[in-house]
Amino acid sequence: MFTLIRGVERGYIYLKNGQMIHAKLGELIGEEAIYALAIWSSGDFQFTQAEEPETVSIEKSNTSLLMEAARRLDEWKVLSRKIPGVDYVPVLLTREASEPVTLSPPEWNMIIKVDGRKTIEELARSISLSSFETAKILYGLVTGGLIEMRTRDSVKQTPTAASPSPAVLGDEKKILMILCTRVKQEAELALGEANLPSIERPYKQALAEIDRGRGVEAVRDLIRLTEKAIASIRGPARMKAFQDKMSLVMQPKA
Repeated sequence: MFTLIRGVERGYIYLKNGQMIHAKLGELIGEEAIYALAIWSSGDFQFTQAEEPETVSIEKSNTSLLMEAARRLDEWKVLSRKIPGVDYVPVLLTREASEPVTLSPPEWNMIIKVDGRKTIEELARSISLSSFETAKILYGLVTGGLIEMRTRDSVKQTPTAASPSPAVLGDEKKILMILCTRVKQEAELALGEANLPSIERPYKQALAEIDRGRGVEAVRDLIRLTEKAIASIRGPARMKAFQDKMSLVMQPKA
């Protein structure tokens, strides 16, 4: 067993007859643990003989594992231009709610999870992704000017859950308004330019309700009203396509 040590972190790689058969790093197991350890740029290691793993989690050859690890390391060198490290905190930037936003479903799902407190590593654990995959999604958001990366020390002033600060409330409103804009954009594609007035009123109403302090239910109400308009004007098939897109934008909370 190789034990890799970086600060308080511990990673473990088990080998049998020279083949990697199991690895773990925090909650990561198997291949993902190998790939996460491969991007460590510093640390110490020690070797312990006759240590048996509790399970076999790796079936790929060492060559396949190392080739993929090398590919990810090359990709991480690009990501590190915007993402200094997985111990940084992604924070939402100020943006006008009326500005058009075009993002992939993973980016939309990520942006509604960013709370300005969790590091990339903590965020990755909360959404069951690897830190590498989380950083890849955040890279696009940073490049698009929606998010910036800050050190943990710079965001230490974390409000309590019972008494959120105006800044946090403002960030929540900002996310919800951006989501409303996303709903409107998808509705415009589904309805066509001639039918846009049918969604303008519920869209503005949702923005007004969010500005007055209403939460995510305002977005869900907008989606329901928009679904009815699409079904009435373009039929159930077009409405179903819109629903499928919305299911990616608005993931249910666990």
